[in-house]
Amino acid sequence: MNKCKEFVGIDISKDTFDVCYSDYRHQQFSNDQKGFIAFVKELSQNTHCVMEQTGNYQKPLAIYLQDCGFIVSVVNPLVIKRFIQMNLRATKTDKADAKHIMEYGRQFEPKEWKRSKKYITECKQLRSLVVLYQKQSVALKSQRHSFKISGESSLGLIKLIDKEINQLGKKIKELEKRMEELVKSHEQTMLTNISSIKGIAKRTAILLIIHTNGFTDFESSKQLSAYFGLCPQIRQSGTSLMSRGNISKSGNKDLRKMMFMCALSASVYNKGCKDQFERLVAKGKCRKVALIAVSNKLLKQALAVAKSGIPYDPEFVSKKGKKKL
Repeated sequence: MNKCKEFVGIDISKDTFDVCYSDYRHQQFSNDQKGFIAFVKELSQNTHCVMEQTGNYQKPLAIYLQDCGFIVSVVNPLVIKRFIQMNLRATKTDKADAKHIMEYGRQFEPKEWKRSKKYITECKQLRSLVVLYQKQSVALKSQRHSFKISGESSLGLIKLIDKEINQLGKKIKELEKRMEELVKSHEQTMLTNISSIKGIAKRTAILLIIHTNGFTDFESSKQLSAYFGLCPQIRQSGTSLMSRGNISKSGNKDLRKMMFMCALSASVYNKGCKDQFERLVAKGKCRKVALIAVSNKLLKQALAVAKSGIPYDPEFVSKKGKKKL
């Protein structure tokens, strides 16, 4: 740990943010430009600011602090929660949380936060709208079915629901087209290379680029697997706890479903994935377990292709003479 640094813990809410300094001094500021300016005046140049990830509430302050030249870390709230539990702390207030965050930062010195590229941020916002419209479309289709089987709904009501469903479909296509245009304008080569992997279609490749910040947020396939919630989670202790190994299911469930569907195709058409799938099934593993392994292999292939900058080659052999993909 760099002892010359001053660590500051920040607990952010919608309208305010609480700050705990290294000397345990506490202050509260408004979560706006005026509060940001007042807060920066209290900081020395070697300050390392640590905050929880709280939706989008922390982003304006994190960006402002980085632009002012300060080191900023944005930590998963679950990590802070476990740190508090580990230290047997029971108090739960904004002031106490800021103190815990400061202590965590001082003890572990978390890595610096990397802001998403502007096009990635826009794509994520577009994607969130797509998901919202998809849910609304599913709800309308369910309602339409319910009305229709009742035998008491009017034809005009059914037509009205159909009109809303069609409009949502058009909006979804427009948003997805805009996402594709943004990704192509910034990462055309990466998109082409990832799409060359058998089992990963262009739409999936676009979402992979968006949700990994162009694969800059990950250095290993294990990190990527953990982010998608596809890493195995084994709980074993003595003879009393022997649970079956399951995936962690952390992260975005829609992305996890997407990768599972890709694995279905890859287990047939992607040579490396097919060989792995058949080998695991031959060993007695159930098809679902084998498909999860294939999902992880696809992520490994996507990461390798994105980092190398070359299209996928199923016959690629490393300089050591071993196949890497």
